[in-house]
Amino acid sequence: MAHIPRKRFGQNFLQDQGVIADIVNAVDPHPGDALVEIGPGLAALTGPLITRAGRLHAVEIDRDIVAHLTQRYSAEELVIHNVDAMKFDFGQLADEIAPGGKLRLVGNLPYNISTPLLFHLASFAPRIADMHFMLQKEVVDRMVAEPSTTDYGRLSVMLQLRFYMERVLDVPPGAFYPPPKVDSAVVRLLPWPEPRYLVNDLGRLEDLVVAAFAQRRKTLRNNLKGIVDDTLFATLGINPGLRPENLEVGQFVALANALDTVPSRR
Repeated sequence: MAHIPRKRFGQNFLQDQGVIADIVNAVDPHPGDALVEIGPGLAALTGPLITRAGRLHAVEIDRDIVAHLTQRYSAEELVIHNVDAMKFDFGQLADEIAPGGKLRLVGNLPYNISTPLLFHLASFAPRIADMHFMLQKEVVDRMVAEPSTTDYGRLSVMLQLRFYMERVLDVPPGAFYPPPKVDSAVVRLLPWPEPRYLVNDLGRLEDLVVAAFAQRRKTLRNNLKGIVDDTLFATLGINPGLRPENLEVGQFVALANALDTVPSRR
């Protein structure tokens, strides 16, 4: 298929057979898996996944690619959802193809929307068994970062709240066509079997984390002024002079939950 990669869809097509094999082996698909590929592109992963799993669902926004895939694979092998993954209801799909079970997601995610897409997918964590994604290496660095490191931030906190994550392999630009201007990496995300922390209000936690990391060089006291006062910091044993990257996930949860006790925040 002579398909011209489209910048608006963030298309960089994986073509290195060794990398493809490594990714499929990391996913380790089996017949009967409720396997879903996001952004199948020119089917570099699609074919090997179907060979191992027998059947695959795919979410693809590009109609030209959908037409190509429809010609190449039977409806029994590949079920295509021609929609924007950012607007797709993966929970409903789980109900349809994995009643009582969970989805396994895989894909080379468009780098231009990877962060919002990860947050969208995180909302379906209870219906997901695992996820394996190719992403910009810098994004993976932030996802798996430890507290008190330069890469640790909002993405780290909000994803580590829901998932255990590990880097699977690094991928050079030459593995793609056209080669991206950045290095890539594959990451595995496994939802925690039980919630790590009890979050009273997820929206409040998200707002708090956004505010805390608004200016990384400033202290918690400065970034959270008007949201958290020194008395509340003291009650939780958190030094307001710290920078946001010094707080662990559980401390952010504790701060957000503690706001329930502040009359003006009820």
